Amino acid sequence: MIRTTLALAAFLATTAIAIAAPEIGKPAPAFTAVDSNGKSHALADFKGKTVILEWTNDGCPYVKKHYNAGNMQKIQKDLTADGAVWLSVISSAPGKQGHVDGKGANDLTKSRNAAPTAVLLDPKGTIGRAYEAQTTPHMYVIDGKGVLRYMGAIDDKPSTDAATIAGARNYVREAVAAVKAGKPVEVAATDPYGCSVKYP
Repeated sequence: MIRTTLALAAFLATTAIAIAAPEIGKPAPAFTAVDSNGKSHALADFKGKTVILEWTNDGCPYVKKHYNAGNMQKIQKDLTADGAVWLSVISSAPGKQGHVDGKGANDLTKSRNAAPTAVLLDPKGTIGRAYEAQTTPHMYVIDGKGVLRYMGAIDDKPSTDAATIAGARNYVREAVAAVKAGKPVEVAATDPYGCSVKYP
């Protein structure tokens, strides 16, 4: 009886994970998180707006590539100016590369002249695991109905060399433009590249 119960529990746990996994064309995993200023945000708060999720870690050379070149900031500013919501997510655990508290996150935003709508602190990795975020950066685009429309790499140049940015195909910009135009996203899922997310 105990063995059967344990087997059932294991099955249900696996099933729950499978159902909750992010899938293109399906509702994006719901979440509520506190940002670097102590304010709570839920995905449902942004109904009607395109939401971009960016997993980040300031110690990662792939992240540095985009921020040191000003590329990530430009995309943030362009897309938020056009009405999108940009949420940078830090899932690095305490003691691991990229972990910061609220003040540390705000200092980074200021020093890099970054322009996210908010920086979400996810030190337990709850949101990261819900989205199966693997790398920094790992990008997601969610439409105004809460449906996941893109997940994967920021572009098609998996390199730490900033010189590759100029000729890159930016999947995030493409996805947001398609969503805005009410068209299908041509490339809806790609393999992300970068440093592994430093989960607990």
